[in-house]
Amino acid sequence: MVRLRMNATTLRLMILSFLEFAVWGAYLTSMGIYLFKVGVGENLGWFFSVQGIASIFMPAIVGVIADRWVPAQKMLSLCHILAAFFMAVTGYVGMVMGDNVDFASLFIPYMFSVAFFMPTIALSNSVSYTVLGGEGMDTVRAFPRIRLLGTVGFVASMWIVDLLGLKESYNQFFASAVWGVLMALYSLTMPPCPLNKARGDSRFFSIMGIDAFRCMADRRMALFFLFAMLLGAALQISNGYAGAYLSSFASNPEYIDSFAVRHPVIMTSLSQISEMFCILLIPFFLGRYGIKRVMIISMLAWALRYMFLGLGNPGDGAWLFVISMLVYGVAFDFFNISGSLFVNSVADKSVRSGAQGLFMLVTNGLGASVGMIVAQKVVNMALATAGWSLAWYIFATYALVIAVLFILFFKDKVSTN
Repeated sequence: MVRLRMNATTLRLMILSFLEFAVWGAYLTSMGIYLFKVGVGENLGWFFSVQGIASIFMPAIVGVIADRWVPAQKMLSLCHILAAFFMAVTGYVGMVMGDNVDFASLFIPYMFSVAFFMPTIALSNSVSYTVLGGEGMDTVRAFPRIRLLGTVGFVASMWIVDLLGLKESYNQFFASAVWGVLMALYSLTMPPCPLNKARGDSRFFSIMGIDAFRCMADRRMALFFLFAMLLGAALQISNGYAGAYLSSFASNPEYIDSFAVRHPVIMTSLSQISEMFCILLIPFFLGRYGIKRVMIISMLAWALRYMFLGLGNPGDGAWLFVISMLVYGVAFDFFNISGSLFVNSVADKSVRSGAQGLFMLVTNGLGASVGMIVAQKVVNMALATAGWSLAWYIFATYALVIAVLFILFFKDKVSTN
């Protein structure tokens, strides 16, 4: 009977994770295709940078509310309802304005949607941890399987948008809104998450996790966070621009019927599928090569990711696109997980959780937001001169330079224990 209850609990949380990332997968990799089609593509960087900006402060604010005043499962539901509402408004604006839609009209409701969505990633994890703990289950063993279904949900949502022909239209925003409403309703079926009534340290800096910045006094940590921010600038570039890049080949009659042009979102979904398998390789690579070398492998993988995108084409060069998508799993997972382990091993125990939040802030917050604005300028410049390939080569060179500098200046040996 205990085994059945455990399986039922895991299944419920798997569905929660599936829905959480299905919301994101409906538009994240296909939005660029639509924006370029309606003439707003030159501002794509702003649509992605706002995710990073929201990641800087919204998760902390919402997390405090969920800890002290509103149970996490209810806060999760509320955030998804608000995010879905504003995402539906974004789709409605696109529908009403058609090809005459302008940047501001789309961006404003999208910005509010993202502001409410980004905290839900951490909230859904928190709900899962609380439920698993309440059932007496081992979170270390159970959660990876649950999180894996999140990637499955992301990919499934991508495929649905592609196969239903929504990738070039505002309907992808409506699809995301539908997933969001389902997630909001499903969140309310989760077991109640208790509030933290104890006041503890009520100082503003402690509540917001800003105390974690004191770990920057350690030279190793300061140098690591600098490189994390620099590499974080590359994390969302291909998610933002790869779909639009593949679709651009439709202007060439030689490639118009190729798979990559007809189904660019499915092609890019190979990146997320690669993630699933690369996660399984991390224990082997960490045990054999250590954290620093694994991080170097990740940085070199980013350079290869962009180089292969620049070299490939949907015809006889399609295999280069496939390799680029497969390399993404190494590039993304190896850095995020090995980086998290480095922070855990070096940060003082008193600020370890805050340091993990700081790691996310400098990579997916500051790094990603600034990186996408710069990437937008690079892509616009490349399209006005030599074409898409130039942009990918610039991004590849950037990642390679970061890897070389990391090898030269980051000398510390770090244990995985």
